[in-house]
Amino acid sequence: MALIVVDVEAYGLSPMNGVMTEFGAVEFETRRSFHGVIWESSPDPANPAKPLKPTKQVRPLGEVMREFTDWLDEVSKSRPIFVSDNPAYDFQWINAAFDVTTGVNPFGHSGRRIGDFYAGLVGDFYQTHQWKSLRVTAHDHHPVNDAMGNAEALARLFAGERPEPQPDA
Repeated sequence: MALIVVDVEAYGLSPMNGVMTEFGAVEFETRRSFHGVIWESSPDPANPAKPLKPTKQVRPLGEVMREFTDWLDEVSKSRPIFVSDNPAYDFQWINAAFDVTTGVNPFGHSGRRIGDFYAGLVGDFYQTHQWKSLRVTAHDHHPVNDAMGNAEALARLFAGERPEPQPDA
């Protein structure tokens, strides 16, 4: 199984009332990446974590999701495992996109959260954010960069590195 680290950028709170503008995915072992761009977007100056409302579609969602499926087939020998900083957010967008386009989600119905893995490693349910200091690639809200940084931090956790524990913010 391949670990696929995913990050989604979207306008709106959910696929019911918003649009996924783009997403990035990184295969953990090889660091091969995929960048799916659906809508042209730019960050909100007041909050760079959120894009402004997109106005121009770059590519059809179905085309992007079929290419993503092909990429997943190339990098995974069996069912890929979805890994994310926040699968409660990221997974809903990817799942909805597969649902309305291909009708099949290669990830199945679950994902893994890096923060939960870290909390288990350190034995403290509330320590869920300190792992982020182990990123190498800057977290700049470009989805491939964010997924890459998360994959790098996860690799450092697997290698036994631990950031200094601090109160969770």
